[in-house]
Amino acid sequence: MPRITVLPHPQFCPEGKTFEVEPNANLCQSLLDNNVCIEHACDMSAACTTCHVVVRQGFNSLDEMDDVEADLLDRAWGLEPDSRLSCQVQIIDKDLEIEIPKYTINHASERH
Repeated sequence: MPRITVLPHPQFCPEGKTFEVEPNANLCQSLLDNNVCIEHACDMSAACTTCHVVVRQGFNSLDEMDDVEADLLDRAWGLEPDSRLSCQVQIIDKDLEIEIPKYTINHASERH
């Protein structure tokens, strides 16, 4: 089973976290299921950038992003070449190491 390592984030995962997921799991949902309360203002419908993550390891194992995700990511804070919207990432069969950016462009958190 793929292993997800979340690097420490002061708000969402202060000590970092590692957990296993089933192949083909959605990254955003897997984070939420493992108590990493990442923001997802659009309820994972690919309409915002609040679930933006940077894939530090395992990026090349992911499916290519589509044009909608690429266009949305252009608006994300802290965009990097290995950025993805976690709601659009299906974890295939490789381990991932992710970093949640320090900020989002979300003006008000609903703390789902």
